[in-house]
Amino acid sequence: MTHAPFIEIDGRAPTVEAIAPTLAGYGHFTAMQVRGGRVRGLAFHLERLDGATRELFGTGLDGERVLEYVRHALAGAGREDAAVRINVFQPGDAPGAPVAVLVAVRPPAGVEPGLKRLKSVPYQRPAAHLKHVGGFGQGYFGRRVATAGYDEALLVGPGGEIAEGSVTNIGFIDGETVVWPSAVPYLRGITLQVLEVALEQAGVRQDRRPLRLADIPSCDGAFIANSRGTAIVSEIDGVPLPTTAKLLTQVGELYDSAPWDTI
Repeated sequence: MTHAPFIEIDGRAPTVEAIAPTLAGYGHFTAMQVRGGRVRGLAFHLERLDGATRELFGTGLDGERVLEYVRHALAGAGREDAAVRINVFQPGDAPGAPVAVLVAVRPPAGVEPGLKRLKSVPYQRPAAHLKHVGGFGQGYFGRRVATAGYDEALLVGPGGEIAEGSVTNIGFIDGETVVWPSAVPYLRGITLQVLEVALEQAGVRQDRRPLRLADIPSCDGAFIANSRGTAIVSEIDGVPLPTTAKLLTQVGELYDSAPWDTI
């Protein structure tokens, strides 16, 4: 069942005039899971929003302004647990004009249980370092692989170089090391950043290097991660991957124990 989101723009109920500029398809967003009025990686979310606003619109975005809108929308929706999406767009056309902040609140969501099967697709997102709107390619390939019975599309570039999932980051296990693909472009997801900190604090080795589809049979495991959490990958393009590596379990445990920040 699809739940209609509770939406506010700049802390107010949206009017047709206020929401019309979003139809232009130019803007960016971040998505987070809120529990008890708290979120993991809050500073990373605010840094993402401010940096992308500066790049796309030539102006900054104050974090406290964002948090005020999120708190107001959560209260309006009557939720302390929620899936929250924050979209930033510019109602006016003038460079540096003020931006508007849309907050959408839905019921909380998590990773569906079970191992995940991935299908590679020849696609890389434009301006992939930004979590921008208008991801038709991601949606197109995501739906196609879902129709074929897979759980996620794996975006690859020339020569089969692995970049990211359509809505996830992917990490691989090489012995006692977590390996992140180094393909450019890709998005440094918030959960990826939270995991990087948690793995470093736990003394787990991390590496970032090129990985190709041809390398998959030699890997000791893989996992995907996004705002909903982490999940173990059992196969990519029909090639089975080990799923019992201790480090795979540790990755999930480290994310589950990562600190929550009050909004």
